[in-house]
Amino acid sequence: MSSYQNLLVETLENNILRIKLNRPQVMNALNKAILEELILAFQTEASQSNIRCVILGGTGKAFCAGQDLAERKAFAEGGERPSLQQSLELRYNPLIKLINELPKPVIGMLNGVAAGAGCSLALACDMRLASRDASLILSFVKMGLGLDSGASYVLPRLIGMGRAFELAILGERISATEAERFGLINRVIDAEQLEIETLKVARQIASGPAQAIGRIKSALNYSQTATLTAALQNEALLQEEAAQGQEYPEGLRAFFSKRLPNFSA
Repeated sequence: MSSYQNLLVETLENNILRIKLNRPQVMNALNKAILEELILAFQTEASQSNIRCVILGGTGKAFCAGQDLAERKAFAEGGERPSLQQSLELRYNPLIKLINELPKPVIGMLNGVAAGAGCSLALACDMRLASRDASLILSFVKMGLGLDSGASYVLPRLIGMGRAFELAILGERISATEAERFGLINRVIDAEQLEIETLKVARQIASGPAQAIGRIKSALNYSQTATLTAALQNEALLQEEAAQGQEYPEGLRAFFSKRLPNFSA
């Protein structure tokens, strides 16, 4: 167990890293301290070569309530105007990029509400498994703000422009079941089974070919802004890398031997 003030970070069996936001008294709201710890955890713990999958969750009854508005109270009462651009560029944006560029899957485990930047954080994960009690809300508009932390990029790519516009402009809370129907959530799970089922998925990922999975994530991300020609060229380059590695030969040997491949190395 690593030592953080606002996170619970632990490496589990099968080289699965579990990171939990740990400010349950404020529904795991994001302040400067927890954002800096999240950045550190993804730069160091998650980037270790032995880690094969990351689970990102929250303690208590929420995944993440978004920006901790206690940091904005002085401004609301007539104090100095904060620079939201600086806050985003120093902390939020680097965190989202670290998750996106990490060459291993990040599973968002949504035990409760994901609101505002907390919703953006959930959307930045590669997969989202949610409790039936969970919900998503892009609450930025309620504060007179636009979208941030990558929501404007990810949301329309997941659910299309029309639905993304609706959720962002109305700022309405949607249940986990509705979010699954929209395509924002991969699976909705009974609350008492959420951690168990998330670990099952993580173990399945961790037993797979780590290098190949990293290339798949990279290729999918690359395709978001690439032409078909560029995507095809990128696929060819990545497949050539795979052919030069150890996972492809093991996959072939397993196929011809009629056994399961061993990608643990």
